[in-house]
Amino acid sequence: MVVGQALSKFSANLGFLWTELPLPLAICAAKAAGFAAVECHWPYDVPVQEVKNALAETELPLLALNTRRGNGAAGEIGLAALPGREAEARQTIVEAITYAAAVAALHVHVMAGKAQGAAAHDTFVSNLRHACSQAKPLGVQILIEPLNAFDAPGYFLRTTDQARGIIDEVAADNIAMMFDCYHVQRTEGDIVGKFEKHLPVIGHVQFAAVPDRGPPDQGEVDYAVVFAAIAALGYSSPLGAEYKPVGATGDSLGWMEQLRY
Repeated sequence: MVVGQALSKFSANLGFLWTELPLPLAICAAKAAGFAAVECHWPYDVPVQEVKNALAETELPLLALNTRRGNGAAGEIGLAALPGREAEARQTIVEAITYAAAVAALHVHVMAGKAQGAAAHDTFVSNLRHACSQAKPLGVQILIEPLNAFDAPGYFLRTTDQARGIIDEVAADNIAMMFDCYHVQRTEGDIVGKFEKHLPVIGHVQFAAVPDRGPPDQGEVDYAVVFAAIAALGYSSPLGAEYKPVGATGDSLGWMEQLRY
């Protein structure tokens, strides 16, 4: 496909964009800026009805939210692969699924956390099977996401091949991979090749500039080419803008028209 033929829709990740606003107002800001969807990290301090009202007002879908990190002050970034923390991990999973279902979010990203080894693998698989069983009756899909070692040192889930193996082992029809182009490029490179290889199990796509995680019209990745390749492979869901703006979010959005076509 010629780059100029690609048409992409974008989702605003409100964990990084418009963070100075309360979540309902951030949803409205994303609508005004031309985003086709929104997603967030940890919305749990915001009453469900406030989020539902904002989504109804803007007619935007909420694509995804994360399970809680655990003790963020201690550097925790998820619990699901931590042996001995199963009860706590499952509590965060149920909380996330319940919130997602209440606001009609499509996906819950179950964060693995910092761990390694066979016990961590087995714990993660067990917790994911539990998550899938809890989410299926509510129509929620579970996501897992490989994170790079620069941003998340010690994180259990590192590569797309590792994520694919776990998805196959869990063997549920409502689990998929969160394919973050930024993390993939930092760890593995060959974004388009990895995307094509794992397309059958990809549930959501995110992006940011590499290596600074800024707006996608800078850095080493040509996202016009990447987005055209993704579209050519038949992926048509909104792509998640999970980048860190410098200054006001509204001043960082020049990339949207540049990369939309």
